[in-house]
Amino acid sequence: MSATSSTTSAPTENAAPENDFLAADGGLKPPGPTPSQSRFQVDLVAEAAGANEDKSPSSDASTTVPSSDKATPVAPPEALSADPGVGGEEAKGRFRVVNFADPSAAGSAASPEAPPAESLQNGDTVMSETSLHSSTGGQHHYHYDTHTNTYYLRTFGHNTIDAVPNIDFYRQTSAPLGEKLIRPTLSELHDELDKEPFEDGFANGDELTPAEEAANKEAAESKGVVKFGWIKGVLVRCMLNIWGVMLFIRMSWIVGQAGIALSCLIVAMATVVTTITGLSTSAIATNGFVRGGGAYYLISRSLGPEFGGSIGLIFAFANAVAVAMYVVGFAETVVELLAGVDLIMMDQINDIRIIGTITVILLLGISVAGMEWEAKAQIFLLVVLVTAIFNYFIGTFIPVQAKESVGFFGYNGLIMWENMGPDFRGETFFSVFSIFFPAATGILAGANISGDLADPQLAIPRGTLLAILITGIVYLGVAVSTGSCIVRDASGNVNDTVSSQFMMNCTEAACKFGYDFSTCRGTEKGCPYGLHNDFQVMSMVSGFGPVITAGIFSATLSSALASLVSAPKVFQALCKDNIYPGLGMFAKGYGKNNEPLRGYILTFVIALAFILIAKLNIIAPIISNFFLASYALINFSVFHASLANSPGWRPSFKYYNMWVSLAGAVLCCGVMFVINWWAALLTNAIVLGLFIYVSYKKPDVNWGSSTQALTYHQALTHTLHLSGVEDHIKNFRPQCLVMTGYPNSRPALLDLVNSFTKNVGLMICGHIRTGYRRPNFKDLSTDQARYQRWLLKNETKAFYTPVYAEDMRQGTQYLLQAAGLGRLKPNTLVLGFKNDWRDGDMMNVETYISMIHDSFDFQFGAVILRLKEGLDVSHIQGQDDLLSSQEKSSGMKDVIVSIDTSKDSDADSSKLSSKATSLQNSPAVHKDDDDDGKATTQPLLRKEKRSPTLPLNGSDQRLLEASQQFQKKQGKGTVDVWWLFDDGGLTLLIPYLLTNKKRWKDCKIRVFIGGKINRIDHDRRAMATLLSKFRIDFSDINVLGDINTKPKKEHVLAFEEMIEPYRLKEDDMEQDAAEALKESEPWRITDNELELYRAKTNRQIRLNELLKEHSSTANLIVMSLPLARKGAVSSALYMAWLEALSRDLPPILLVRGNHQSVLTFYS
Repeated sequence: MSATSSTTSAPTENAAPENDFLAADGGLKPPGPTPSQSRFQVDLVAEAAGANEDKSPSSDASTTVPSSDKATPVAPPEALSADPGVGGEEAKGRFRVVNFADPSAAGSAASPEAPPAESLQNGDTVMSETSLHSSTGGQHHYHYDTHTNTYYLRTFGHNTIDAVPNIDFYRQTSAPLGEKLIRPTLSELHDELDKEPFEDGFANGDELTPAEEAANKEAAESKGVVKFGWIKGVLVRCMLNIWGVMLFIRMSWIVGQAGIALSCLIVAMATVVTTITGLSTSAIATNGFVRGGGAYYLISRSLGPEFGGSIGLIFAFANAVAVAMYVVGFAETVVELLAGVDLIMMDQINDIRIIGTITVILLLGISVAGMEWEAKAQIFLLVVLVTAIFNYFIGTFIPVQAKESVGFFGYNGLIMWENMGPDFRGETFFSVFSIFFPAATGILAGANISGDLADPQLAIPRGTLLAILITGIVYLGVAVSTGSCIVRDASGNVNDTVSSQFMMNCTEAACKFGYDFSTCRGTEKGCPYGLHNDFQVMSMVSGFGPVITAGIFSATLSSALASLVSAPKVFQALCKDNIYPGLGMFAKGYGKNNEPLRGYILTFVIALAFILIAKLNIIAPIISNFFLASYALINFSVFHASLANSPGWRPSFKYYNMWVSLAGAVLCCGVMFVINWWAALLTNAIVLGLFIYVSYKKPDVNWGSSTQALTYHQALTHTLHLSGVEDHIKNFRPQCLVMTGYPNSRPALLDLVNSFTKNVGLMICGHIRTGYRRPNFKDLSTDQARYQRWLLKNETKAFYTPVYAEDMRQGTQYLLQAAGLGRLKPNTLVLGFKNDWRDGDMMNVETYISMIHDSFDFQFGAVILRLKEGLDVSHIQGQDDLLSSQEKSSGMKDVIVSIDTSKDSDADSSKLSSKATSLQNSPAVHKDDDDDGKATTQPLLRKEKRSPTLPLNGSDQRLLEASQQFQKKQGKGTVDVWWLFDDGGLTLLIPYLLTNKKRWKDCKIRVFIGGKINRIDHDRRAMATLLSKFRIDFSDINVLGDINTKPKKEHVLAFEEMIEPYRLKEDDMEQDAAEALKESEPWRITDNELELYRAKTNRQIRLNELLKEHSSTANLIVMSLPLARKGAVSSALYMAWLEALSRDLPPILLVRGNHQSVLTFYS
């Protein structure tokens, strides 16, 4: 081996220093690794000791190696260590990090004079030029290893390519956070040096979903993006959204109705619900990196796409309609002000529509202008709102004589005591609560723009919880202050004073201040002022009234603006995940901030439509319920994730509790019905409908949801629980180990067994792979995942289990012993009949028969399926596509496919004729040809690049048709059960299970049994009694009295002719020669055994005659499998019996249970 190649392969620990060479570096990207070469190459860089070398443009490499067979050694080991005076002890004996370049310095490497911070932490990491170009160019190469030529040196005192822990190995996206690197695979560290390293693009299955790839692209392109901190991004938004119109125009009325105590309770109850939800939101938001999408993103990544997709759609819609609700609230206030000065344009409704439309257009302009402008507008509105609140509180401390007649007397204990209890007038506690609760919503305003936050994990918990605290305190403060200084009823008439003679009888608080408002209370209209009657009380109390009006404007417009931004952001995230295929057009973003302009337009249209209605009394409760449904699911997400006990659930926010979150979810559902029961029912119906739709569509996403985690947890718990319970006959299920080979190579076998095991018992597709000098176990695990997906896609409820073995028998023994888990273990071996047993090596027949013997040794039942056309279709290239095309157009005759002329055995479940054969039938999702040649499989029946093709010959056409016969609905026919020997009842149970299925339900069971001529009626009645006790329906029972009649002579002669080549004929040779031949060819039939089992041979031939006579038109024959004593009957004779018994018949299933009862008539 040349010096160059020796250095490019992975080094050993004993590699001498003088063998370390610098890789040739011409500034170009090095080519991909060759089969004999690891993708890791030596790329050592000596620490620069002098300023000249530091300033040199090529200071990344001190020496280059000429491209010749003989590489030149570099500097001696002394030169590789840094000068202690320059780098200190930290740099001594280390190698500089070449490739942690600043992404902003496009194309330029980091200067050695200003090494980045990572250079000390990862001082043993040297990265290649390839990686350097990829990180500075903005386009990252995910499908090709980003650490070509990476070399980790001397961390542990020797050279190694084993990587030290690095955050970049765990990334899913590139983006501003850094580049995704791929750690060396286990194969590259563990495999032999001359073996080609396994190249799978991504380590540990970190393949990116389309949504994540889109996020990568976005992130790579986004520069100068506006990101918000926790105050501007979350706190401000949440406070503005929570402080709504309720604060100024409804809070005083709530105090009038419920009193101070119950008002505080109402605020506290609402705050408890929002606080629990805030804690749950914080827990989810700190359990990993949060992208844009707010509530939708949090729920979908926790509970999966079904819940996330359903709640995301209604949450986005609720935000869109909320824009209309807030804008109409604003417009109503403006119209009232205009009406006060007689400035009505048309009429009240139309004025609201006009002002609302103008307002929403202005808000849309602010939103479309960009998040930065929207954030500035929010800050301004918050200042106005806070000013209005302070203005109110200041006003409460300034008693004004003129305001006494309208009920404001300043803080007073008597007024506070009078207003402490409730005074419900036409309302109840829960109706008042339902009016207040929408004022507490809006806690997700910050989370909804999670994609625009600099650090969502810090910002969402801090901002949301602080906003809930501040707003809760303000609501409580307003409730107590209004109740302490304003009476419930006031006339506004300064003349309603109390005369001295009535002062003694007056008990109301107003009397103490010299007012008597009882006169107006008794009138039909009631008093016009006071907490109960005047919604503008806070404006009247405040120091400067117009500031409260500005506060109302600010509260409505800020909430409208927050909703107008939230809806498109959530909707965009939903569309990017492609949960609803028709909505993909709204996923597109524009500008540096990836603004969802199309989403803004859609939100605007929805909002405008509801603004034009101008009456939102029906819509408002639905919106509240939509928000509450989102809160309930966020709380449930935390409970569910904690219950699943997944190791991946580890939020950095620790102040949550799974049971508190569950209580929060229940509270949210309760509040939904309290607010409006029919709206709650409607919301639940919509969520359920969307959930069912998404579940049915099964979006191709895997987010590691807690639903997955809980499914695993429950499966493990139930499997362990099942293992502690003894099996009972009533609960017996056929659990089949089916030797299918590749699952798509024997469709008939797979379909038939699936028919009677689906939703009843376990089915494992066993595949024994033989004939490999050095098995590639990684290929095995890849195939396992690929074919398992194929089974799921084809709705076959089975597990694919491949094994490597020396031969078929050894592999079967492995599977019989090890397949399954606990009680979920196979109890029945299912084989395809070996149609080609006479064509190949008879040792294969010996192996095949031994597999049947082994199954009985392991106390398994055995089932053999025979179709006269055969079972194995793997030699027909493109048979998958062919089957589907034939199903679509049954009239299609001349289908062109490629034929591999070396046809396979039906019985040999794995030995495919060539490696190409095994690959061409792969149902994998094939990569394109331009994937660096990494695709090991070719697409099935591909139209463009084709091997020479032949029309499908007649036998293969019949084989394909036969292979799909069990996929069709079986018409009115029969399943003939030839229950000749009692094997415990498996021969009867399988047909019963089969005829219970939809495809087979029109087939009747006919039972055939052996009997004596003179006892036919008795035997029939006995069997009918037994079947009725087993509660198994049958259409007919046939007792075969002539079962022991001798077969026809021509059939006997045909049998003898068939076995002639396999006889030992020991009488014609020396005893020693006969014994030697028998030992070398154990399948040989001796004359002695042939004579000994003559009667049994004749019975098989006779049974075949009877089968042809009685069951030639059956859809399926199920028959007792004849047994052969191990060691006494040679494999060739046993195979000949099976051949003679089952030839030239409809599909026949030979069944033999393990002679333990599987049926019982006891309850």
